Amino acid sequence: MSSTVVAPISERVPGAPAAATYTFTSESVTEGHPDKVCDAISDRILDAYLALDRRSRVACETLAKSGLVVLAGEISSVDVLDHLPIVREAIREIGYTDANDAFNADGVQLLQHVTGQSWEIGRGVDPSTSTSGEQGAGDQGIMFGYATDETPELMPLPILLAHRLAEALAADRKSGKVAWLRPDGKTQVSVVYEDDRPVRVSDVLVSTQHAAGAELPTIRAYVEDDLAPRVLGAWHRPETRVLVNPTGSFVSGGPSADAGLTGRKIIVDTYGGFARHGGGAFSGKDPSKVDRSGAYFCRHVARQIVKQGLARRAEVQVAYAIGVAQPVSVKVDTFGTGDARAAAGFVHHFDFRPAAIVERLDLLRPIYGRTTNYGHFGRPDLPWEA
Repeated sequence: MSSTVVAPISERVPGAPAAATYTFTSESVTEGHPDKVCDAISDRILDAYLALDRRSRVACETLAKSGLVVLAGEISSVDVLDHLPIVREAIREIGYTDANDAFNADGVQLLQHVTGQSWEIGRGVDPSTSTSGEQGAGDQGIMFGYATDETPELMPLPILLAHRLAEALAADRKSGKVAWLRPDGKTQVSVVYEDDRPVRVSDVLVSTQHAAGAELPTIRAYVEDDLAPRVLGAWHRPETRVLVNPTGSFVSGGPSADAGLTGRKIIVDTYGGFARHGGGAFSGKDPSKVDRSGAYFCRHVARQIVKQGLARRAEVQVAYAIGVAQPVSVKVDTFGTGDARAAAGFVHHFDFRPAAIVERLDLLRPIYGRTTNYGHFGRPDLPWEA
């Protein structure tokens, strides 16, 4: 695991002023979490329509509970797809295949209430009918992007480590390395900061679904002796407290046990709470919806600020009016870590119009299934991270 090297507390320069110390915690979830199951289905539906027609307009919401999946929203495309096979394949890939469970790929039933996109929205998005003569924003709203130099991925350390723990749980399950692991799970990492720089991981929490026969001591040993040291790498220390399945048992999980809904993990999807959030979810939305494309571009721009050395931390906000191409406002915050004036000037050279964002990041491709799990940022295979 690559991570920024930070001097331990004991290596601080003697006589230096006391550091401002705080602990920040972020969480992640595995792909079998009920809400992530729904995000995956929504993004699979989106990808299927973009593969069919790059001009598709998709805003697909999913709800899952027990043996039922509900699709609702607006989809306009050149044809109507059969959604049930897409839904079942998404569930199968996650790992819910046991016919004894209420929620399983081959047994779920699908209830749908999907209409076409409102013509009033469509005319504001379509350049041929918008008042400006160019593609307008698919909705009003505010979006944020954030970057920090505390990790090579330019992501906050707590959410980065939480994602890696969750992803490793899924990898160990799918590879067969740990036979008793099941798809649902959550992770949480607490990082101690001094003067806004990470210095140590204080606490790790792993709650993982497991087979009925797996005993808690076995699960603890796997997390404490294998998973946490392997994933945390240099950030793992003997004094790090590790909590494992605090309720004692986690056999019943996924949508069999709890309801899932698209868009309920927006902090997991972004920066783990380290930056502000405009409130809009990503999954199931085509890039004409600036909730998604605008947030991706703000992250792209924030990364450039940090990479150019204009600041160690940067947050970019953009705001849109529905049907209007030019943003209402663009704001930059460098949190006192660089040249704020230079950063603001740098950002205003970027074109935040929706069509320009779509073209620059090549967003009319079926790439969104890759974004669903373990964060939409900090991963080099995504175009806004390039």
